[in-house]
Amino acid sequence: MGAAKLSVSLPRALAGFVENYRKKRGLKSRSQVFEEAIKLLRNRELEAAYREANSEIDEVWDNAISDGLSDETW
Repeated sequence: MGAAKLSVSLPRALAGFVENYRKKRGLKSRSQVFEEAIKLLRNRELEAAYREANSEIDEVWDNAISDGLSDETW
């Protein structure tokens, strides 16, 4: 998989944070810092989507599983 090159402008305080984070974590480049950050954002979005999907109520399914029949087969 190839890499896409992006140019990012940040306030000095955030740029300093990125550089300090890179050094503390022993990362080779600022790109690795951004890669970690983007992965965390993606995971947060996925978690939110899963929570939303899990909170949806499927009344037809609820009725089907409460029909009094056992799910065991003989």
